[in-house]
Amino acid sequence: MKLHVALIVSLALSGGASVCLGQATIEGTVKLPKAHFVPVENERYEVVSKGGVLATDPPRAVVYLAGDFPKPANLPTKRVTQKELAFRPGLLAINEGTKVEFPNEDDTYHNIFSYSPARRFDLGRYPPEESPIPSVVFDKPGLVTLRCDIHEHMRGLILVLQTPYFTISDAKGHFRLTNLPAGHFTLKAWINSRKTVEHPVDLGSGAALHVDLP
Repeated sequence: MKLHVALIVSLALSGGASVCLGQATIEGTVKLPKAHFVPVENERYEVVSKGGVLATDPPRAVVYLAGDFPKPANLPTKRVTQKELAFRPGLLAINEGTKVEFPNEDDTYHNIFSYSPARRFDLGRYPPEESPIPSVVFDKPGLVTLRCDIHEHMRGLILVLQTPYFTISDAKGHFRLTNLPAGHFTLKAWINSRKTVEHPVDLGSGAALHVDLP
């Protein structure tokens, strides 16, 4: 582990709380499962189900730093677009409390819903360019599976996290987390709906760690 001197700054969060940032960095690789050999139609939709396990294809991991962090203020609104009868992106990671909009860019109606315990909702049928854009606030951590009541093949995933420090790996499992606070935390990688791996990490101010997750 290489240590680099860095200026410690404070990140103002909601409730008047703050986290002391040590400008630490973690990068590495997550071991991903092999891509499924599926029909071209399913590949286009990005999210596939094999034996009841939901994952992206090609596989990707959501890598995040787990710990006791205050909730950030003014969370930016995110989007999951319906385009070419698919959710774009097929996998979205967000902080707890984030508002997500679901614009329809297809030349047909959609009806987005979820029965997931983390967030149950049904937006009803709506046409292209619906205004205001239908949206949902995801205020509980967990995995939310998106479906369309009109187009049964459509699937999407939203992973709601209790941390502002997260990223999505590339298709080879590479990831990089930056501007991390100093302290003792757990690095986790969500790989699919049934598998999450983790590794304890100690971050000093300005630390640069390399962590590979099996």
